[in-house]
Amino acid sequence: MANLFIKQAEQYAQGRPSYPPHLFQFIASKTSQQDLAWDVGTGSGQAARSLAEIYNNVIATDTSSKQLEFATKLPNIRYQQTSPTMSSAELEQKVGAESSVDLVTIAQAMHWFDLPVFYKQVKWVLKKPHGIIAAWCYTTPEVNDSMDKVLERFYKNPYWDSARQMVDDKYKTIDFPFEAVDGEDSTGPFEFENERWMGLEDYFTYLRSWSAYQKAKEKGVELLSEHVVEEFKRAWGEDENGGQKLVKFPIYLRIGKVGA
Repeated sequence: MANLFIKQAEQYAQGRPSYPPHLFQFIASKTSQQDLAWDVGTGSGQAARSLAEIYNNVIATDTSSKQLEFATKLPNIRYQQTSPTMSSAELEQKVGAESSVDLVTIAQAMHWFDLPVFYKQVKWVLKKPHGIIAAWCYTTPEVNDSMDKVLERFYKNPYWDSARQMVDDKYKTIDFPFEAVDGEDSTGPFEFENERWMGLEDYFTYLRSWSAYQKAKEKGVELLSEHVVEEFKRAWGEDENGGQKLVKFPIYLRIGKVGA
């Protein structure tokens, strides 16, 4: 998974959206304590930054050192590069002891994981019985009918990894063996939305951060060909905001507690 994002790490940091405050407020409302959060697959730290505003300490891990280079440094965030599959010793050394973590978060990354191995680690490190795991994904951005139709054609390319299907399914089909959190009848997915003002170049930077875009480049294929760029430009158009448009990213959250 790390190799998919090394070459476009800078585009990833610049182009990927942050997440709305009410997503983190909802998650935090389900944790009984806010001492320690572990953000797994942190990338360039989009989620870790927001967690650091709520939790006393955040450990943010990723297998890609290149991604971590672009992460925002804050005094209560500790970034750690880890092995693709951590041993028990590495987990304890770089994350924490058994039953020491209040919250585990995974933002737009869990579909890449070896879930049986990962869940065993999560259940070991979370505090019992109220430790929380929260995993979310976002689907394709929404601008307007014209742009969204062009994006739909662009999105349907053969360079996506099969794991992407879990995102297309909005994490409904992902294995998630945890109990519903207090006040909820299920583990989700619960729907949220992030909004971001973007220019067309910002939008292209986001598209270039896709793993499918990088895979295509490695095979000598430029998905953002001149023809495709012109299609996007015509659909984008100009308006009173000087080319900036409000782009919406639908978010789907699975959340549960570890239990006894």
